[in-house]
Amino acid sequence: MKILQKAKKSLGQNFLTDKNIINKIIKIGNINKSNIIVEIGAGYGSLTTAISAIGPKKIFAIEKDKKLSSFLNDKFENYNNIKIINDDIFNIVRKKDLGKNVIVFGNLPYNISTQILASLIMLKKWPPWYEILILMFQKEVADRILAKPHTKEYGRLSVLSNWRLEIKKHFNISKNSFFPKPKIDSTLLSFRPKKHNLFNLKNPKSLEIITRVLFSNRRKMINKNFKKLFNQNISISENLNLDLSARPEELNYDTYYKIAEQYEKLYV
Repeated sequence: MKILQKAKKSLGQNFLTDKNIINKIIKIGNINKSNIIVEIGAGYGSLTTAISAIGPKKIFAIEKDKKLSSFLNDKFENYNNIKIINDDIFNIVRKKDLGKNVIVFGNLPYNISTQILASLIMLKKWPPWYEILILMFQKEVADRILAKPHTKEYGRLSVLSNWRLEIKKHFNISKNSFFPKPKIDSTLLSFRPKKHNLFNLKNPKSLEIITRVLFSNRRKMINKNFKKLFNQNISISENLNLDLSARPEELNYDTYYKIAEQYEKLYV
């Protein structure tokens, strides 16, 4: 791989170079000629090249780094189905005109990976514009996404991710598969939107508020923070059959979603 520049820490750059891993990632997407691909952080285009060989309808390769974006434009100038977008992924997420049958791939920048995932979960329109997300995270972040109640990894990210998405862990990826080599291994996860969600909120930010407040003191009982959320209204906890002496990590996913529903009834 020809290296244009030193990887930028500010952009969380670690480029995947292992072709075997790239091929394993692509297989998960089960790409066909009707698919539109969105690639987050195209880098030097290793994944883009492999995806294009399958012949999807369109590839939107998003790269925030100007030099890399220019490199990609030169590299793929003769590819009619590849469009290089030099932009921030958060601007792309908000757009609603990317088409149908969208598969999102991403070797996510380590420093903003959870923010990117949250932005894809918190879309107001649901089901969303994407069919599946196939995303790579630092292993410790993936562990937090997959975490179950009563574990130290369980937290806001677990609750938010499992609200609207079916999550599957595929495999871990050695740090030796990247350049520059990161300090820890990565994990590949896929996410499929739940089309029939039992807990529909008017505003997804309600769940964000609930989890932020209740997990702000994860080692302490939820009693004080719960009362803060509901202006000392204890009857809400009684309606939910909620033990206020519990700690945040002891409440399961559904309990948080029910609390968010109650919150919306009062404040949204």
